[in-house]
Amino acid sequence: MADTGQVATAASSKDPAVGLTAVRSLRVLVERLEALQVQNARDQGWTWEQIAQLLGVTRQAVHKKYASGRGPLRRKD
Repeated sequence: MADTGQVATAASSKDPAVGLTAVRSLRVLVERLEALQVQNARDQGWTWEQIAQLLGVTRQAVHKKYASGRGPLRRKD
């Protein structure tokens, strides 16, 4: 599913196959957007604590997800 509006509409479908496919697409989108915004925040000098507070998670959780080298923001050498 490509169009965000269509995906959002499909998420409320009575057909579970359509709805669950849309939910999966939305989950992927959210993960990508979160990674993008965490990177933007880090590039602007934000602390892990500041980022975590706005995401509603602990500093440790956001640091583990994005700074460990295994998460979506890992550096590619």
